[in-house]
Amino acid sequence: MNLAYNLRPVNFNEFVGQKHLTADNGLVKRIIKSGASFSLIFWGPPGSGKTTLAYIIANEINADFHAMSAVEAGKSDLNKIINKAKENLRFGVKTILFLDEIHRWNKAQQDALLPYVEDGTLNLIGATTENPSFEVISALLSRSKVLVLKSLEPQELEAILNRALKDKVKGLGKYKKKIGKDAKELLMRLSGGDARIMLNALEIAVTSYKQNEINEKIVRDVFQTKSAGLYDKKAEEHYNIISAFIKSMRGSDTDAALYYMARMLENGEDPKFIARRMIIFAAEDIGMADRGALIQADEAFEAVHKVGMPEAQLILAYVVIYLSQAPKSRAVPNALGKAKEAVYEFPNEPVPLHLRNAPTKLMKELGYAKDYRWSEKYVGPKKPLPFLPKKLAGRRFYEK
Repeated sequence: MNLAYNLRPVNFNEFVGQKHLTADNGLVKRIIKSGASFSLIFWGPPGSGKTTLAYIIANEINADFHAMSAVEAGKSDLNKIINKAKENLRFGVKTILFLDEIHRWNKAQQDALLPYVEDGTLNLIGATTENPSFEVISALLSRSKVLVLKSLEPQELEAILNRALKDKVKGLGKYKKKIGKDAKELLMRLSGGDARIMLNALEIAVTSYKQNEINEKIVRDVFQTKSAGLYDKKAEEHYNIISAFIKSMRGSDTDAALYYMARMLENGEDPKFIARRMIIFAAEDIGMADRGALIQADEAFEAVHKVGMPEAQLILAYVVIYLSQAPKSRAVPNALGKAKEAVYEFPNEPVPLHLRNAPTKLMKELGYAKDYRWSEKYVGPKKPLPFLPKKLAGRRFYEK
């Protein structure tokens, strides 16, 4: 039995979540009622209903529905669907191509879709967990409406879970199992808002354990992990979490920084990646306010490299606490930014003569290195002379 598949809604009445799209005045309903040709990009986390919503839309408009996974399908698969879509047009039947993980297709593959989306041969519904602004070609994106799906709320997950336990035909009702409140909350939390993960775990808990009531121990046993959060080292959530980690340290919230650090490590992040980010943070956000911060961060990277996991997490935690509690200063990046602005404003200003290198007699005769002395007792110009080019004299970049 595949519980998640069996319970898949077949109409809007059964569909749970995404009310901002599926309510009577929601955008999806409006698109369907308009009868116009459309192409959509569903952008949202796993288990939020992207595939199911595409099926329902196809049913609502009596379209010929074809689903492909961008991971497995290629151009030949696309050509077969296009030929079928052309045949459908002769009979006034719409064709919907649902392309799951559209971000996995390269530019050439996405380009191959473009003419048929543009001329209405087929309606595309692409699904992605990645930001389509970066992963879908601009020409295809401009011809599609991007709809953002959200992670399911706890009450929505609970509604799905309750239906799964009660439904005797499509669900697990015949087992007559119950689940305690704490176990239910744990199951939903470990599912990370993904209904598919939740239903798969529930199916194992019901069918593989003899107890009449599912408890917290069973839930933890099913997941076999301390964390089941949404985290893909190449996906957007990866960047969301590292951003939250950095901003928590910047805001001196030690507890939040430790939470995001632990979340990354528990989901398999490379500890050296975290250590490298802390080196950057120490220079960028602490800088001269605590000159030991950069040393601490750099030493942490070396120690993490030498020790490895799991002990390396203690080193990381130590430095996270240190950097979070250290005084903050943006003086270093601010100074660098101002210096770079000056370079673009005055890109080719001549170096003052007294600062120039004078390896030849001619250069010395031309005044190169004149009035500059280098000895054990004194280094610099013999009299007050500027180090910056003439047009930048007096310009200040570094502010304490």
